Amino acid sequence: MKNILLTVSYDGTNFCGWQRQENTRTVQGEIENALEKIHKQQTNAQGSGRTDSGVHAIGQTVTFISPIDNMKAENYIPAMNSLLPQDIRIIDAKEVPMDFSARFNATSRTYRYFINCSETPMAHQMPFSWAIRRRPNIETLNKMARVLHGEIDCTTFASSVDKSVSKFRYIENAVFYPDGDYLVFEITANAFLWKMVRSLTGSLLEFEKKGYDENYFRQVLESKNRKLAGFTAPPQGLFLWSVSYDGIRRHK
Repeated sequence: MKNILLTVSYDGTNFCGWQRQENTRTVQGEIENALEKIHKQQTNAQGSGRTDSGVHAIGQTVTFISPIDNMKAENYIPAMNSLLPQDIRIIDAKEVPMDFSARFNATSRTYRYFINCSETPMAHQMPFSWAIRRRPNIETLNKMARVLHGEIDCTTFASSVDKSVSKFRYIENAVFYPDGDYLVFEITANAFLWKMVRSLTGSLLEFEKKGYDENYFRQVLESKNRKLAGFTAPPQGLFLWSVSYDGIRRHK
């Protein structure tokens, strides 16, 4: 047996998120279906994290145990891509130690949220960004974003149905930067609460538009009151960008 680590990209538009569910189309379900055809048996695929319905990935990571000893890890790339739908692509595959886990060995995850600031967005951009049709003040946004650093209780920006035992997350970096028609919000943390990145993105843009500053944002964050959070940004602008395994392993 071999433990294989995949790097996966997907267009989340037509998926009900990552996690396998009965009678719904999910990324995990499609990957496990492809692996079953290759292995002739059911194979569990563990992702580094769960993306929600409509959320995309550039660098989702996945581990699974292969029962085929003589199949090279890199051969899973063409084999799986020939079986998967076009909105999922395997972009890398390598063998890792048997006790390695895509989820539990991850030290940080990075998300990017793409905000389209053009007055008339192009049609092909719409499924992969949030069109706000204005140019926010990046300096104001980044002053607020700098509050997001270190070990933080993120209750304010978690979904009310998030079942995580702890709402503390270690945020390494949060920054807005321009990229052509886009304003990109990039955030890196050890892990994220359900809908946390979308809640932060929408709240920061709403607070900037209303003229609030970093002191107000800090008060909202420290309040641990979800009712004070702003608008939750739509899913189509969010990408799981990369997963790191070489940092400090922090609690979730």
